[in-house]
Amino acid sequence: FVLCASFIMQLAHIVYFTLTDSSAAKVDELVAACNQYLSGHPGTVYYSAAKLNPDLARPVNDRHYHVALHVVFESLAAHDAYQVAPRHLKFIEEQKANWAKVRVFDSDISI
Repeated sequence: FVLCASFIMQLAHIVYFTLTDSSAAKVDELVAACNQYLSGHPGTVYYSAAKLNPDLARPVNDRHYHVALHVVFESLAAHDAYQVAPRHLKFIEEQKANWAKVRVFDSDISI
């Protein structure tokens, strides 16, 4: 019996946005801005941005956000390049005025 330990390391970048103005229009605006500025960056293997699901309200669900962003990068280098990419910086510049709180969770993924 031989165990093969070859793993590909990816990086998951998960961001939860809590808005100061959480009206439906502002939530939709943030999701649209995520899709415009944060999708399609080099090295992205998965991308999604969406609103909080109103039907999931179990005691274990954290409901203190309005929009969730999920980006999985092929490598730490791809993540680092994304952080300083002009489109990412433009997104921050245009949207940050409506952020009450931003929580970022980065973790390694081995596949």
